[in-house]
Amino acid sequence: MTAHSALRTLAVVAALALLSACASSRVVREGGATRPASTPRPGQSVTVQRGDTVYRIAVNNGISPLDLAMWNGIAPPYTIYPGQRLRLYPQGGGTAARPSGPASRPAQGGTAARPPAQPTAPPPPPVRSSVAWRWPADGQLVSRFAEGDPTKQGIGIAGSGGQAVRAAADGVVVYSGSGLVGYGELIIVKHDEQWLSAYGHNRSRLVNEGERVRAGQQIAEMGRSGAARDMLHFEIRYNGKPVDPLSYLPRR
Repeated sequence: MTAHSALRTLAVVAALALLSACASSRVVREGGATRPASTPRPGQSVTVQRGDTVYRIAVNNGISPLDLAMWNGIAPPYTIYPGQRLRLYPQGGGTAARPSGPASRPAQGGTAARPPAQPTAPPPPPVRSSVAWRWPADGQLVSRFAEGDPTKQGIGIAGSGGQAVRAAADGVVVYSGSGLVGYGELIIVKHDEQWLSAYGHNRSRLVNEGERVRAGQQIAEMGRSGAARDMLHFEIRYNGKPVDPLSYLPRR
């Protein structure tokens, strides 16, 4: 095996380790597709030991390898080092506060006093993006993003087999493969140091890793790989954390 082939094999293995789902992970269906459900652990982290990989740490902690890498800003080829600390929760997550004071103590007769109801805080406004986003495909919106739900990290756009899937913005292809069960033929595009987009369930991929793409350029053909119908699963991520694509895509 040549040095070039060995490096290519290593990169592919690393990417597949990042994107592969563990057979023991809980799997749910979204828009006809199966995907692993991560369980973030706010406030918790692990220290990398010799021989550890992103995939092994993620599986041992009930987290998708893709999420673990995104949460910690680990870029291809997803190398980690002994002594490195990895968060088990997305950036901005914290440790849930434990109730204290009189409200948490049992009242006379053994019945716990109910704390006063707290007003529900409005969701934070979307992070401002300098990326000029555009729709990656034409078709009906069949599934939506849900904040905090690891099974609904993007949107589903229904269409027909062979229909054009286009880059949502200028960027570089950092992954093009089929290593994650449930996503089928998957493409991930890096737009800058903070923003990524992902395109799943394609029939065929038309771009390779390392290739620079332009907004609106066809990068794949829509299909049903990993899905029950022809559709595109589309995600936008900011610093590794999924955000609602409808907050950034133009209205139509």
